Amino acid sequence: MESKIYIVALIEGDYATLCCVEDDSELFIALALLPPGTDTGTTLLFENFEYTMI
Repeated sequence: MESKIYIVALIEGDYATLCCVEDDSELFIALALLPPGTDTGTTLLFENFEYTMI
């Protein structure tokens, strides 16, 4: 599985919109699946079905 880098573009309630750095695609995901402390502008690495802050 390839890794991807996302930037948190928007947080609305319990959900976040992530924007992929490589291809500008958007992903709508529950905040519960993201690392604690995730906020707008946070850069995330998705690797091995897990998000980590970078």
